[in-house]
Amino acid sequence: MTVYPVGPGLGTRMRHLLEVMDGDIAKTYPHLGITDYRPRFTPVVRALVTLGPSSIKDLAKAVAVTHSAASQTVGQMAKSGLVTLEPGTDARQRIVHLTDRARDLLPLLDREWDATEAALRDLEAELPFSLTELVRATLDALERRPMADRILAQLRAQET
Repeated sequence: MTVYPVGPGLGTRMRHLLEVMDGDIAKTYPHLGITDYRPRFTPVVRALVTLGPSSIKDLAKAVAVTHSAASQTVGQMAKSGLVTLEPGTDARQRIVHLTDRARDLLPLLDREWDATEAALRDLEAELPFSLTELVRATLDALERRPMADRILAQLRAQET
């Protein structure tokens, strides 16, 4: 009989950590007078400021998410009046542009970003190691050898 561990696995805990952090970041927006805005919009806004108008494919690459996730986020941003979409050179391609509303929010978003970065440094001072460095090192290790490869190796080892 297999005994299952009590409590959530690592993936569940990582998703929960992100939900807690994003939820708390979202609570700061009303303090700045920002409404109808989500933390997941900020990487896209920052990418568009840096890159200029971009395809969803390029945004996905820039913010390290899937094309589907970028498309969903851009769709939500369009509903909030933060971006507009225009056809690209290819009929399937859509080019994302920041709106004047988004540009008007940039000084407030920069203040929030700076405060969030400072709060992260404060959090990391309480931890036995840097969360930022741990995440970076983990992603680097998974790029060298994906988790699927590691799991399959373990499954093969169980078969022998």
